[in-house]
Amino acid sequence: MSKTVLVTGGARSGKSRFAEGLAESYAPLRGYLATGEAGDAEMAERIERHRGRRGPEWQTVEEPVGVEAAIRAHEHRFNVILMDCVTLWVTNLLFRCEGGAQEALAQVKSFAGSFPYLNTPLIIVTNEVGMGIVPEHQLSRTFRDLAGEANEIIAAAADEVYVTISGLPLRLK
Repeated sequence: MSKTVLVTGGARSGKSRFAEGLAESYAPLRGYLATGEAGDAEMAERIERHRGRRGPEWQTVEEPVGVEAAIRAHEHRFNVILMDCVTLWVTNLLFRCEGGAQEALAQVKSFAGSFPYLNTPLIIVTNEVGMGIVPEHQLSRTFRDLAGEANEIIAAAADEVYVTISGLPLRLK
């Protein structure tokens, strides 16, 4: 059994940098499980900016949907895996799962249930999306609810949970 850490926070809160710092306390080789896809120029630039922060001690695995299988397939190659991020993952699931949010949530539950069986430490980044206003559109509300439930499930299963605010981490669990 290894340690699982969840890092949450709002947009531009420093959560990815903090998570990368936690991962860098482990010896190389470090795995970076990227769930985002470059669907437009702005997202491609954002992905490149994240890659630029990491050095050769990191190896990126891109997997937008099958994160549990990807972690299992690659965990023995790395001393730590950083998954960034849950919010993009559940977005991908929401649009690709025939069963919609319920099927996506089932995958999140399966993923969280795998934590005790991991052999490699796992650091997970997510966005805190439930502190804003209630979205006007049904799809946005579905996403917000799914992301919030996913965060709750993963936080309950994680060994440690941090929230970052203005670049400052606060340990919650």
